[in-house]
Amino acid sequence: MSRFAIKGLKTFSSCRHGSSAVEFAMLLPLFLTIVFGIVVFGSYLAVIHGVQQLAAEAARSSVAGMTETERSSLASTYVTNNAATYPLIDPTKLTTAAATSPSNVNVFVVTVNYDASAMFIYTLPFVPKPATLIARSASIPYGGF
Repeated sequence: MSRFAIKGLKTFSSCRHGSSAVEFAMLLPLFLTIVFGIVVFGSYLAVIHGVQQLAAEAARSSVAGMTETERSSLASTYVTNNAATYPLIDPTKLTTAAATSPSNVNVFVVTVNYDASAMFIYTLPFVPKPATLIARSASIPYGGF
């Protein structure tokens, strides 16, 4: 090997101009996967929170009823009227059940179910799939306590 070839080889092996681009190309897919995962699972958790809020507010609104039928009607009406205020929740996929607790006759329980099977998270490959049915409930004691 000539002296120029050896000097050129040493210069090439010590050159670091492209190393940042290579490191960036290697880490970008991992970084984007993490960010995308945060956004997708964050939206799922936002839906869970919204369903819980609907159940809690429906239980609070049911206090105004005098009978169990009236309380159940108030809770269902609240969920129907306010579900559209949550942008990630499709109001057509909500169901509401409201009744006196079987374990305590002094407590009224409102349960809101949401079918989340149409969410984007279920179309992704290689992603752990959470439950498609989100069920949240809230209970409120009858007045006079």
